[in-house]
Amino acid sequence: MPQRKIAQAEMPLADHAFYGLVWAGTVLTERVDRALGKAHDLPVSWFEVMLWLASSPDPVPASVLGNSAMLSRSQVSRVVDALQGRGLVTRTPSARDARSVEVALTAEGRRLFAEADATRRDCLAPVFADLLDRADLEALSAVWRKLKAHKEGGAAGPA
Repeated sequence: MPQRKIAQAEMPLADHAFYGLVWAGTVLTERVDRALGKAHDLPVSWFEVMLWLASSPDPVPASVLGNSAMLSRSQVSRVVDALQGRGLVTRTPSARDARSVEVALTAEGRRLFAEADATRRDCLAPVFADLLDRADLEALSAVWRKLKAHKEGGAAGPA
């Protein structure tokens, strides 16, 4: 006899909403990981670190990078090692703190990031951006900001 699934109506709203976030994050991340791996030999964890670096005009202290990425500090360190091994990032001693290093994308890292970011957008468009309207995206952004602000102990700000 086939197993039945719990219908949405049987699941409390908060549980369904949480499950939906987990499901969407898992499915979309796996999709991006496959696309980036196939097109650029670039795991999604590497892409995430590159995303933070690409969004900063200046080199990023390794500790800040570790606090920003959705990876553990040891994972960030391993990713930076791998990226440096491929010539995609540099590590330089910090001018502000002799005990720390700063990480920056190389020219090759910026080039690869731009290509990988286009791949990410293309692979997500049909299953995310093209399905959602501006109000949907704003609502998701408001939820993300609210959850993140609570984690960081701050105010959620305007929705």
